[in-house]
Amino acid sequence: MVLNYLWAAFFIIAFCIALFKLIFFQDVEIFQKLVASTFDNAKTGFEISLGLTGVMTLWLGLMKVGERGGIIALFAKAVGPFFNRLFPEIPKNHPVFGSILMNFSANMLGLDNAATPLGLKAMKEMQELNPEKETASNAQIMFLVLNASGLTIIPISIMVFRAQMGAADPSDIFIPILLATFFSTLAGLVSVAIYQRINLFDKVVIAYLGTLIALIAALIYYFSTISQEQIGTISTVASNVILFTIIVSFIGLALIRKVNVYEAFIEGAKEGFSVAITIIPYLVAILVAVGVFRVSGALDIIVNGIGQFFALLGVNTDFVPALPVAFMKPLSGSGARGLMVEAMQTYGADSFVARVASTIQGSTETTFYILAVYFGSVGIRRTRYALVCGLLADLAGVIAAITLAYLFFH
Repeated sequence: MVLNYLWAAFFIIAFCIALFKLIFFQDVEIFQKLVASTFDNAKTGFEISLGLTGVMTLWLGLMKVGERGGIIALFAKAVGPFFNRLFPEIPKNHPVFGSILMNFSANMLGLDNAATPLGLKAMKEMQELNPEKETASNAQIMFLVLNASGLTIIPISIMVFRAQMGAADPSDIFIPILLATFFSTLAGLVSVAIYQRINLFDKVVIAYLGTLIALIAALIYYFSTISQEQIGTISTVASNVILFTIIVSFIGLALIRKVNVYEAFIEGAKEGFSVAITIIPYLVAILVAVGVFRVSGALDIIVNGIGQFFALLGVNTDFVPALPVAFMKPLSGSGARGLMVEAMQTYGADSFVARVASTIQGSTETTFYILAVYFGSVGIRRTRYALVCGLLADLAGVIAAITLAYLFFH
């Protein structure tokens, strides 16, 4: 219901602002720009879905091989005690836990192309357990919010952009991003746990989270002792070695168990095409709404208003020019990326504004995109509190990103 009103609000607000500009500022091109943006973003939504088709066909095929070979079940058992607490509605040792783990792992390694089809696979498996097919289950909401919080160990793409824009040390945002995205994930987990009355002080939950925190701390320490070139090399090599090792493991174990891997792959791959077609209307809907909201100037009005508010409070406003990235990130990943690059071009790659923008870009994920694609792929219409918790995670990530940027760079 929240998404319903918010989607309509994007169009209504855009129309009101455009009408105001036309009447009082004689901006005769504003409505032309709005209409053009609807066509452009509808085309973009279709192209994204089309681009996902091949990747989803590949990964859903490989996942089917993994299921037949039994390796997904092994993954499920490894994380079962922890996931049983976070997803109490899902039966113990259910194969979906393996899919969830694979999705989270791909996200943490920054492997977006692999993470999306794995996430859609997990969402489909949870939908099979969902008694109310048009209403998001507790398990689906927990999964989506954790996914949207965007926990990434190595933000390689952001470091590459910084290097291309001439940053002296492109990896200097690594630790702030890792900390900011951790706070975002933690906020998402806590908010959903409150709604679902999940005990996060359970000893099993604390043990798993404690181990994860220790691993992240160890990585922070290690990467803080090496150069940017080494970080880039290690992250690229490690991510792809791990990814291809998983693929070979799926196939190898399936062969050992005498599974016809080719037929299993084809069976799973057929699902990828149908899922990609299913998400087109949901993706087009959200991208068109976001597009008109941005083109109308509504985003600029919000950012300027916040800047004036903090100025009146006597708060340092050096971070304000980076806020467009914060507002765009939940709506459009490519839009936020463009604004981040724009900040680097305008203020310099090593400026405070550019570093804030980069940290915000890596602190969370595109919540509306994920909501539209993941829920749309299984026909969920009533998202309950998923959007609220996702946006709370985004807010925590942005606040943490700004705070850490002041701590590290100001």
